Amino acid sequence: MTATRNTRSTCPYCGVGCGVIIESTGNQITGVRGDPDHPANFGRLCSKGSTLALTASADITRQTRLLQPLQRLTRSASPTPIKWDGALDLASDQFARVIREHGPDAVGFYISGQLLTEDYYVFNKLAKGLIGTNNIDSNSRLCMSSAVAGYKQTLGADAPPACYDDVNHASTIFIVGANPAFAHPVLFRRIEDAQKANPSLKVIVCDPRRTDTAELADLYLPLLPGTDVMLFNGMLHLMLWEGWTDASFVASHTQGFDALKSLVRDCTPDLVAETCGITKDALLQAARMFAGVDADANAPRTPTLSLYCQGLNQSSSGTAKNAALINLHLATGQIGKAGAGPFSLTGQPNAMGGREVGGMANLMSGHRDLANPAHRAEMAALWGVADVPATPGKTAVEMFQAAADGEIKALWIACTNPAQSMPDQTTVRRALERAEFVVLQEAFATTATARYADLLLPATTWGEKEGTVTNSERRISRVRAAVSPSGETRHDWQIATEFAQRLEIKLAAPSTQPDAFTPPDLSIAPTALPVSDTLFAYASPETVWLEHRETTRGRDLDITGLTYAALEQSPQQWPLREGESQGQARLYQDAVFPTPDGKARFVAAAYTPVAEPRESRYPFSLTTGRLRDQWHGMSRTGTLGRLFGHVNEPAIQMNPQDMARRLLADGDLVHVTSKRGSIVLPVQGSADLSMSQVFIAMHWGDEYLSGVSATGQRLAGVNALTTSAFCPTSKQPEFKHSAVKVLKADLPWGLLAVAWLPAGRVLQAQAQLQALMARFPFASCAPFAGQADGADERSGLLFRAAAHGAPPDELLELIEALLDLHGGDVLRYADKKRGQRRAIHLRHNDPSTQLEGFLLAGDTSAQSWIKTLLQDQLPAHTYGRALLVPGAKPPVAVVSRGKAVCACFNVTDAAIESHLAQSSGSALERLASLQSSLKCGTNCGSCVPQLQGMVRATLGAGLQNA
Repeated sequence: MTATRNTRSTCPYCGVGCGVIIESTGNQITGVRGDPDHPANFGRLCSKGSTLALTASADITRQTRLLQPLQRLTRSASPTPIKWDGALDLASDQFARVIREHGPDAVGFYISGQLLTEDYYVFNKLAKGLIGTNNIDSNSRLCMSSAVAGYKQTLGADAPPACYDDVNHASTIFIVGANPAFAHPVLFRRIEDAQKANPSLKVIVCDPRRTDTAELADLYLPLLPGTDVMLFNGMLHLMLWEGWTDASFVASHTQGFDALKSLVRDCTPDLVAETCGITKDALLQAARMFAGVDADANAPRTPTLSLYCQGLNQSSSGTAKNAALINLHLATGQIGKAGAGPFSLTGQPNAMGGREVGGMANLMSGHRDLANPAHRAEMAALWGVADVPATPGKTAVEMFQAAADGEIKALWIACTNPAQSMPDQTTVRRALERAEFVVLQEAFATTATARYADLLLPATTWGEKEGTVTNSERRISRVRAAVSPSGETRHDWQIATEFAQRLEIKLAAPSTQPDAFTPPDLSIAPTALPVSDTLFAYASPETVWLEHRETTRGRDLDITGLTYAALEQSPQQWPLREGESQGQARLYQDAVFPTPDGKARFVAAAYTPVAEPRESRYPFSLTTGRLRDQWHGMSRTGTLGRLFGHVNEPAIQMNPQDMARRLLADGDLVHVTSKRGSIVLPVQGSADLSMSQVFIAMHWGDEYLSGVSATGQRLAGVNALTTSAFCPTSKQPEFKHSAVKVLKADLPWGLLAVAWLPAGRVLQAQAQLQALMARFPFASCAPFAGQADGADERSGLLFRAAAHGAPPDELLELIEALLDLHGGDVLRYADKKRGQRRAIHLRHNDPSTQLEGFLLAGDTSAQSWIKTLLQDQLPAHTYGRALLVPGAKPPVAVVSRGKAVCACFNVTDAAIESHLAQSSGSALERLASLQSSLKCGTNCGSCVPQLQGMVRATLGAGLQNA
């Protein structure tokens, strides 16, 4: 029997950077658990991290992974296999051709915060050092660029000064533009623990939506979208008025306060309250709590920690929002000490590492700036090239706009899915269609971008990769391989290196290139350059990392005192300079900042409204955000049906009063339209939103939500709606606000098809159904999972569609075939005249009969009980032919097991509510009873905020009934 191996590595999801222990047998990952010795998580994992091993199963790998290089001979053709040498020769030939004909700025690289630091470094050197273009940007531009710009403007460097342990020392935690309960769950657990250990700890949450994070708040500020700068300036106005600033710190360690004081003088409580949609009392309370002052003027100032993320960053004034928040910390001296400081939460697992190596269009390795001639000269010398180009590169939005305009001819996309994640999908897809050559370097073959690639290069993924990542608190962790690469996949740094070595031949050695662009000699054979003569002589991730380490010498993120061997022992925070044995947990404890005079800078950031305000034609403010159990475009989390238990289908959330005014009911289909595009999806009432606001989860791309417009164009998911307007400083687009209209869709014919399928075929069938989604004006398709008492978990698919009238029978028959709705166990009913059709697949197991799948077409009202019958795996033998009868009422009552709340133990809201109805005691006692009896909230803890809300609701109902 093969022994189980344990391999320490790092989770590939959010920027918390949790340590994991991967269990493997042979070459198969069999389990994962939190690493109790990793200082980011001490053994905890969220619902996504705890299911990582399931996403690496053989079944899922076979159905979803890109396992060999593929080439499309024409854009409309299906991809066909190609050998690695042929693929890399093709790529280098095409890129060399474009560079020869149009110059180096006619190519662009779009890479990812999910790459490892070593991967990032090679790509950066490839673009800027070899090709001579700064057209390399990362999807971190969509995530962290405003935080980077805000730190650099105020503190002098892109260096978050705080650490996770600060939640245990803070007296006030100010959470703004972030929902860590969903986006950074393990850090949120630490906040909950800190609040239990210190009942005097206060939490302020500022967010247009009342999220699960807001449920923890002592003070919740439901500010209007985009008004954060006005809020912060108004808080500073009050701090100045009340004398709550730290005049000594300001005088000794900062510059520019007078200009800021002049700016905020006009930000009166009346103006702020009106602009932000909050009360003056709440504003005053927030300012006092943030300043850390007590009614006793002689009491010492208590520490305040700010936690913020995309609500500040994804904005047309994102840099101003970040700077205005940091202004508050500088004005009150809330920085450089335990429990205090502005702490930006990184969205992706290695967005920080990408920033360290300069993997963006305006940066270079070691936190150097491309605009600085001395920095460019330093990097040219370190790389051994004549120079680094000074021309600014295209950032993410600009790059795809340039490709759509024909300026960029060749695109290399690595480990990201712009056909799902970029704003203004019409422009993005036009760019992918117009580019002469598109390379996609990717682990998964199922992403929307894969449809546009001329060349697909299979990359390794989590569990197979070796290298490093850096988390939100500047902590570098090792990523280790537990198994060998799947199929013909290669490591990302390796693919970039082998491509660079080929291209290097074709472009000639960069150190001998003249300043003016000269067409390279493309006749030189790729084998003519010995590896010893290449700029890319990398034999392992460690050799790349050692070169990166040298670029940090003398910089603010200096890690010359760190070795791979040291990282093998434990993760380390930077800076860690040569001669030091330990990194720094907190920065600026001496109040000396990395600026020419050592002083921090106040930025007079004026409030500006959102780029696209609401108006009569587009009366709703759309914001996007995360779901609890999903990650980005769901190429990995979307492979698991159980992770759809919490939210199982796409929807737009709207305040119930807005729905009532528009005569909308839950589940009605609506057209959601912005100035850029339109999509169709169901509407869902939510009291978490204020009037005139709507919310759609960021994850729903056309892999899961699609259809076809009246002009025949395939609908593109949520980012068909979002605006490409961006912050002028950070170039980060404004995902958090777009003006939209919401109109009821007139699609009277509906379809719902749901079926259990063999685990080895679920995702294959999903891909085949996705190809059919563009045959309907609206369609959605997602996996689901379920577990009957004592039974193994099963997987299935849910396909929903709507149209103006019934489609051809051939299309419905194809859907039925894909969902196994055929054979002798299938009951059928059809009324072609009325567009009605049903197929019911029953499985007879003595003594019971179970529903295996069904299709309802035309009249779908019976879904309210038939869907429950299937997903809860209830006995179906008493229903018989009644399953074919139109109408919503079942012949025998069907009692649902409820909607999943706890993904780890499949505990539903109905089970929780039933238990709470019998519980007594305080909120803490009732929560403990739930956890003890049902186990919910005892593993990853991601459902704890929802459990706490349900407990509070029970207590409130009890008080009303008393």
